[in-house]
Amino acid sequence: MSKEAVAEETSKMKKVFEGPESLNEEEFSYCPGCHHGVINRLIAEVIDDLGIQDNTIGTAPVGCSVFMYKWFDIDVIQPAHGRVSAVATGVKRARPDLNVFAYQGDGDFASIGTNNSTHAANRGENITVFFVNNTLYGMTGGEMAPTTLLDQKTTTTPHGRNAKDYGYPIKMSEMLAELDGPTYITRQAVYDSKRIDDAKSAMKKAFRIQMEEEGYAMVELLSACPINWGMDPVEANERIKEKVEKVYPLGDIIDRT
Repeated sequence: MSKEAVAEETSKMKKVFEGPESLNEEEFSYCPGCHHGVINRLIAEVIDDLGIQDNTIGTAPVGCSVFMYKWFDIDVIQPAHGRVSAVATGVKRARPDLNVFAYQGDGDFASIGTNNSTHAANRGENITVFFVNNTLYGMTGGEMAPTTLLDQKTTTTPHGRNAKDYGYPIKMSEMLAELDGPTYITRQAVYDSKRIDDAKSAMKKAFRIQMEEEGYAMVELLSACPINWGMDPVEANERIKEKVEKVYPLGDIIDRT
């Protein structure tokens, strides 16, 4: 291999280890084994790949992603809990020239924010939504969320969720797909290299849909929460494959592009 080729490969490897330009050097505060960090990095990589760092605004709620404004080297707004899709809508309508994404957990997107989430999708707002589903409330202690699986133990369902008392897990992607407004809704995971590649491709497509003014695009991402699940990271990854995906299967739900 020539010196030039070696220098080029070294430069590529250095970039990988340094991280995307759209992230700064501030350390994440996510728990060990949490998939939020992987998802954040993928979003930053996609922003870099598309060359939209200078005209992208993120919106992220109170929750595990509460400090997103510290980690991303782009402008980030922190709305009140559950209001992220509404704020992203307002930013996009005020500045349609910008790329606007909403980053929401399942407690935020599917519980307190169900109203905002649903109507933004129904209107076909030209925004990109990343919906992180770890089947519980992560930051506040592992309480039951609308997405919690049946029989799953949480701090508020210590004997496991049962349908009689708590209802069934809400499948937001399938529910929103029944509306006429959304353009693209998909569900992905990031527990291995193939799923990471698939998730990144879906994220890039979701941004491109917005850039081409084709409407609402949402990427649901199944995420591990080892601390609140009471597992190590390897066990948490296996749980997603063996249990979570049976309730929330991966793949495109709708694609109207």
